[in-house]
Amino acid sequence: MNMIKVIRILLLASIIILFQNCNEDDISSNSKAELVTVGDNDYRPDFHFTPQKKWMNDPNGMVYYAGEYHLFYQYNPNESVWGPMHWGHAISKDLVNWEELPIALYPDNLGNIFSGSIVVDNNNTSGFKSGSESPLVAVFTHQNPENNKQTQSLAYSNDKGRTWTKYENNPVLVNNDKADFRDPKVSWHEGTQKWVMVLAVGDEIMFYTSSNLKNWVYKNSFGKNVGAHGGVWECPDLFKIKDANGQETWALLVSINPGGPNGGSGTQYFLGDFDGETFTSSQAETLWLDYGTDNYAGVTWSNEPNNRNLFMGWMSNWSYAQNVPTYSYRSAMTFPRTLHWEKNNGKSIIVSKLPTEMIYAIGGKVVENNNAGSRFELLNDETLGEGKFYLETTIDFSVINEAKIEWGNKSSSVVIKYNKIKGELILNRAESGYKFNNLNSNILKCPYVLPDSNQFKINMLVDKSSMEIFLNDGERVITALVFPLAPFKNLEITANEEIQFIEQIKINKLSK
Repeated sequence: MNMIKVIRILLLASIIILFQNCNEDDISSNSKAELVTVGDNDYRPDFHFTPQKKWMNDPNGMVYYAGEYHLFYQYNPNESVWGPMHWGHAISKDLVNWEELPIALYPDNLGNIFSGSIVVDNNNTSGFKSGSESPLVAVFTHQNPENNKQTQSLAYSNDKGRTWTKYENNPVLVNNDKADFRDPKVSWHEGTQKWVMVLAVGDEIMFYTSSNLKNWVYKNSFGKNVGAHGGVWECPDLFKIKDANGQETWALLVSINPGGPNGGSGTQYFLGDFDGETFTSSQAETLWLDYGTDNYAGVTWSNEPNNRNLFMGWMSNWSYAQNVPTYSYRSAMTFPRTLHWEKNNGKSIIVSKLPTEMIYAIGGKVVENNNAGSRFELLNDETLGEGKFYLETTIDFSVINEAKIEWGNKSSSVVIKYNKIKGELILNRAESGYKFNNLNSNILKCPYVLPDSNQFKINMLVDKSSMEIFLNDGERVITALVFPLAPFKNLEITANEEIQFIEQIKINKLSK
């Protein structure tokens, strides 16, 4: 037996001994075993869309037509990192179960296919209709990889989105002096009977109008002296939004990278008025749609059948998206949310709500306690360990100043802590397993002042590698990726005092 064989045998024996002496609660973020404890499928979510393979980022062209929700997305079919952009395509009837379809749009002589939107051209204003179906018209950004010049182009489908033809006279909107000129979101403006395009240009939004989707006229710009400007503006969306009484205002979403509320990517919004050409807002402060680090470039569905502002974002952050510990595929989308206008403490805000009827349909009750008392503890629970559950709890802060929820195992965890005196919620994932880059030391902060009732309600959707946390029916939202290195089977809710403060708690197991 030669020396090389001896070394191999000794190495194999050492690995076997290591595994025999290491159980899941011994595995921490600093363990030598961290690279061999999990694989892609341990992190691939069950209820959030992911591509079967390779790279995905921004959602594009989200449209409802003929009983199907269409999701297109920025896609690199060749590698699990960002590259020449295509439009991937998936459809769903229920927003939970997705069918991945063939790639819809490929790069061509005008460049790569960057972000954009799709409208249903019911009145055939474009002239693209050739059969019985209304044409679906995609408006997207062409990006020339040689000089990064960005122009807007069209493609259309007459077979419910299955096949696409690019317009022969592309591009339909060009620029000569803007480095960033992209991500068109198009909608029909009833008052002026015209199509409106909102376009991200540097760190402002430009508005264009058209009667036929082919010829566009510049009207106005917004954003130079308002909002956050820590990075380039991207992926705008403009829509009407209602309050509980049916009163309407206008909302403008703008993603920004970097410059988010906790570093890296984030999405801000503006509330105001729009007359078909000009958007105005008296908003003085920067408002964020999500205080987590993992909800970016999100927009709402076009032609939504229930007239909801139904939203979905890319569940990642450009600070680490290409390095997360999945390799056959990268990235997921957030769970769909509905957006609503609310006047809170004299301020207008957008609240985000989970369509809970969808969650209850895929869930089974595990725990329900309407008088949980001074502490809640669930240990070594298999449902928690599978990482697919929905948590609802209400905490009474009239008797305490601080409480925390900790989900983890003996050596690592993710901690949610709220301090009433500081008016701040903290999500700490610094010791949750996989080491993200040092983005704010992975301590995410969210300012929030309790209502007079001192009620603090948390709804939390967990799907293997993600946490979506909604405070008091969506007044604040925190979306964060978490990659445990071993199952998190323990959940504890505690406070700074041993006094009854947990009003209710319910945990639903999620399964298809």
